[in-house]
Amino acid sequence: MDTSDALTTTKTPRATSNRSTLPAAASFAAYIGSNWAERTDVVPPAREQAAYAAARRAKLSALYPGKRLIVPAGGAKVRSNDTDFPFRAHSAFSWLTGWGADAEPDSVLVLEPTDDGHHAALFFRERAGRDSDEFYSNPQIGEFWIGARPSLAQVAADLDIATAGIAGAAEVVATSDANTLVLREADPEVTAAVDAARGDASDLDADAQLARDLSELRLVKDEFELAELRAAVASTQRGFEDVIRALPQITAHERGERVVEGVFYTRARGEGNAVGYDTIAAAGPHACILHWTRNDGPVVPGDLILIDAGVERESLYTADITRTLPVSGTFTDAQRLVYETVREAADAAFAVARPGIRFREVHAAAMGVIAKRTAEWGLLPVTAEEALEADGQQHRRYMVHGTSHHLGLDVHDCAAARREMYQDGVLEPGMVFTIEPGLYFQPDDLTVPEHLRGIGVRIEDDVVVTESGVESLSAGIPRTADEVEAWIARLRA
Repeated sequence: MDTSDALTTTKTPRATSNRSTLPAAASFAAYIGSNWAERTDVVPPAREQAAYAAARRAKLSALYPGKRLIVPAGGAKVRSNDTDFPFRAHSAFSWLTGWGADAEPDSVLVLEPTDDGHHAALFFRERAGRDSDEFYSNPQIGEFWIGARPSLAQVAADLDIATAGIAGAAEVVATSDANTLVLREADPEVTAAVDAARGDASDLDADAQLARDLSELRLVKDEFELAELRAAVASTQRGFEDVIRALPQITAHERGERVVEGVFYTRARGEGNAVGYDTIAAAGPHACILHWTRNDGPVVPGDLILIDAGVERESLYTADITRTLPVSGTFTDAQRLVYETVREAADAAFAVARPGIRFREVHAAAMGVIAKRTAEWGLLPVTAEEALEADGQQHRRYMVHGTSHHLGLDVHDCAAARREMYQDGVLEPGMVFTIEPGLYFQPDDLTVPEHLRGIGVRIEDDVVVTESGVESLSAGIPRTADEVEAWIARLRA
């Protein structure tokens, strides 16, 4: 494989023959490429995140003396024929560069070893001149199609990092050897080019360790990350309130769940980049389906609606909040029983979460409540104590997911971390995770009393570990059954 071609070739437009009817004559090319006003480059000051990204690169550098590290952003992914999904850079790339929703596809970060650490360089497809046919004829990257792209100087100033054209990345990749590591999952083309250059010197285990370390370094958030997560949660709260205000329109629509999704998305796009994950708007028995994102059902007064949603910031940090709301504004006795039991489980998790405990202890605290209550209701064939044994777990029939996951750039953050650093890891100040117990009584579950069937409840909050416990980032969003009812009444007054 020619590693240079893999990175420098301008992408060929996909299936665009019926979209583009531009003349091929040289006279047209000369005419469209001429008589443009001079472009004035405005070089911005360094963004706030730049200093934090530099500190993150320094931490990674310290783990890999003498090693060249290649971290691609990844490329656009096809949605349909010649249209792509909105581009989102790999989270590790964004963490190391500070480039969020405005990152350029196919960019590559290279940390080149030096005598005292690493030199960082960001390679990306530089802006083409207006005398280039790319400017007007390439619907994937041409400015006539997608708008102006930044210059090397602009990005260098914005991110406070050395920049170079994408051709330079090809030259670096072509010299890859046993001392070169690549984040394999980020960009298959770059990974293939690195492997081809390394040949027998490829070390897949070392590449995997790089991915692992990039996850584990993100477990503790810095001040910038915490501020972004707070802002994401605040926007998410406003999105939930938008939904509550829109309940009359939602219940009037035959696919009210879609209306919920659309109302929340409006807030996410207005205040952030987008949603951090597909919104779950699960009304009635759909609330018993953990990842219900089809959202094509009605929202019926008298039912509950479980809304699991989060606003993603331009920095790509996302909230992850769940609230279960009575559509009519008031819980029935059965709904309130289940809801308050889930809240009791969440409160138990909050009570134990503090620095020094194992992450899995948060889940264990919530499960103690779930096992106790489901046993009291006669749902279990064993006692609560027997269910909590490793070879029991009968209560998990009604809550098969975990109580917590880390949160940050990814909604399920730091997923490549080792178990001993994640599930069995010790909580430290600055870690951010969810607390989200639930109970899901399937409508056809014969182990459940009929009056509870079809009720699904989850309550999810985002917390940061402090020096003495945890702070709920979502404390402003009502949690108790009484608070939720009052919240709905106030917003619909």
